[in-house]
Amino acid sequence: MAKALLKIQRYFRRKPVRFFSLILLYLTAGSFVFLHSGFVGDSGPGGRRSRDSVAAAEMGSRVSDTRGLGIMSRVFKETRRSGRRYGPPWMKKTAHGGHETEGRGGDYTSNWNRALKGRNAKDMDDGRAKYIGCYIDDTQKRALRGVSFFDYKKMTVFRCQDNCAERGYMYAGLEFGAECYCGHKIQAPNASESECNMECKGEKSNLCGGANRLSIYRLELSQESARRYGSAIFKGCFHRPDNVTLALPVSMVIQNMSVDKCVDMCTEKEKSLAVLAGDRCHCGFPTPLFSLHELENEDMCLHRCHGEEFESCGNEEYFVVYQTQVQDNRCMDRHFLPTRAKQLVALASFPGAGNTWARHLIELATGFYTGSYYFDGSLYNKGFKGERDHWRSGRTICIKTHESGKKEIEAFDSSILMIRNPYKALMAEFNRKYGGHIGFASQAHWRGKEWPEFVKNYAPWWASHTLDWLNYGKNVHVVHFEDLKRDLFSQLKGMVQFLGLKVSEDRLLCVEGQKDGNFKRSGLRKLEYDPYTSEMRANINELIRTVDTTLKKRNMSGVPEEYMPR
Repeated sequence: MAKALLKIQRYFRRKPVRFFSLILLYLTAGSFVFLHSGFVGDSGPGGRRSRDSVAAAEMGSRVSDTRGLGIMSRVFKETRRSGRRYGPPWMKKTAHGGHETEGRGGDYTSNWNRALKGRNAKDMDDGRAKYIGCYIDDTQKRALRGVSFFDYKKMTVFRCQDNCAERGYMYAGLEFGAECYCGHKIQAPNASESECNMECKGEKSNLCGGANRLSIYRLELSQESARRYGSAIFKGCFHRPDNVTLALPVSMVIQNMSVDKCVDMCTEKEKSLAVLAGDRCHCGFPTPLFSLHELENEDMCLHRCHGEEFESCGNEEYFVVYQTQVQDNRCMDRHFLPTRAKQLVALASFPGAGNTWARHLIELATGFYTGSYYFDGSLYNKGFKGERDHWRSGRTICIKTHESGKKEIEAFDSSILMIRNPYKALMAEFNRKYGGHIGFASQAHWRGKEWPEFVKNYAPWWASHTLDWLNYGKNVHVVHFEDLKRDLFSQLKGMVQFLGLKVSEDRLLCVEGQKDGNFKRSGLRKLEYDPYTSEMRANINELIRTVDTTLKKRNMSGVPEEYMPR
């Protein structure tokens, strides 16, 4: 025995690689034995059926995802599509035009239970939207005729609602578990709730319609959300301009006039305004001759369209105006300053006070890039090319900064100081901190320890930031965020003049049509409760009074009325 062991030892001394190979084989064999025992222990009837169903579901998901790859790149588009439908592979048309389920035994009872389960989840929604029912959808004549959105991997109820709300639609509908449709009115009859039985691709706990069936929600929009008709934004009712031919150069009489027909015509002519005047459609751009600044009562435009009984088409004296999807390029060109600026102008604000939005407006209004005291790669990727320049480069028209303190402020020769209602600014910055530039903080963050700690640290900074710039700034031009929203044209005009540039009214009118850019949070997601405690409010109200008093001492207008404690 000893001789045999000695021979083996000598063998492995000469061949160490074989020794390690045998060890690896031994470990592998042990692993297989362990795994096999695990499968055997779960091989009862229930376990086998469960694994088979999971495998079938995974296969179905792979086939569905493959079908959807060509769709997912088209995020938002008009709903004029072919009749081809995409859906799970087990949904197959029968000879009678209905649907049958493969390998599911036609268990409509379980479908009904799943539908009820989904409805309960929807009924418990947090106030953003209200579920109103299951509706029939037709590929040739959609129930919701606004924009559409597809995601065959991550569609959720809230994602659909948020995208429709962001574009100002009244309704959001989900179909086939992965398709989202938006619209202002439902143009289809109800269907049985049991027919909206497909789980959402991104959340199995909720249902997202069915085959040619829409789960529709009515959205609770904020007042700021735009009204739309399809892809067009409703601008309002306006009096006929003095010189219609000059103000709106493209015009045509349309038989059976409808909003769709006029919008389509102006889109084809590459004009940003579609103007309805009875049976005549005008197209053009906002100009000083037709600036859209003098809004009339909508009752003056009440005149039913011949081709659409639910819409108004205006008349010869009062025009109904829509903004098409055509981009107004009069304010889209931007570049660095041709010669380096000798003076540095700050665009200063407390975080959450609208600095990024103000940069967007200034760049469109002036045609020059803005810079930043910091570097934010996400903003650079979204078009703020001055983000990469050093803030002292002198190539940008103004420089974003949230800094406060004597040394930092005195580094600038002049400044535009943005001030926002602290109650709104704090919430906006909290959302940015935990959700990104256009995202939202989660309910866990709002209800956790993060929010009280945030208010405790940031509220005093809101006041000290403003006071520091007023005390140490050399030439300060104060702009209130709320005033800029209310009267963008005149406020932005004042900012351009402060920057020492010539004002182009055509360019400012172009900015008004594209004022939101890509940096506006939708008006859909809102807290169902007031996050501020009475103690927080007492402290913030005192800070507001301090800032208001300081502004008035410098012969400036105080804070807007909505800041003041009620």
